[in-house]
Amino acid sequence: MTHTFLIQPGRWTLQGSWLERHGMPITVKGRTIVAWSRDDWFTIVTKLVFPNADRDEISSQYRGRLDSGERRYTFVLQHSLLGRVEGEGWVAPESLVQRYWVLGDRQRRSGFETMVRLDDNKYYLSSGILSGHYLTSAMEATLERQPE
Repeated sequence: MTHTFLIQPGRWTLQGSWLERHGMPITVKGRTIVAWSRDDWFTIVTKLVFPNADRDEISSQYRGRLDSGERRYTFVLQHSLLGRVEGEGWVAPESLVQRYWVLGDRQRRSGFETMVRLDDNKYYLSSGILSGHYLTSAMEATLERQPE
């Protein structure tokens, strides 16, 4: 199975639910752009909005490297909620799995994301943010590739 998210440049929309520890799920929508440079560096820019909730949008910008033929990658991330982040990811046969950790963070925040390929133009995303050993928020959403 060949991945299109991350591996190929493209524009994606996101739609799903955001959950927090003591709250009801709220609707989340977003857009993601994946771009590649000639030297195997990728950039992923994402903006999430909460249309039916009084809360700030979340934005993030990844920069990472996946060597040709490799199944593992590393990245740095600037996240509007978390600040400076580092992480690693694996390209699995059916999914993309990554984890990350916030740099210099007293709360010991970290997170994970799994993107399961449903078809060439659709992925199912499940993610979470932890503080220490406790899950503080989670998101489940569908990513859909937009026509070029």
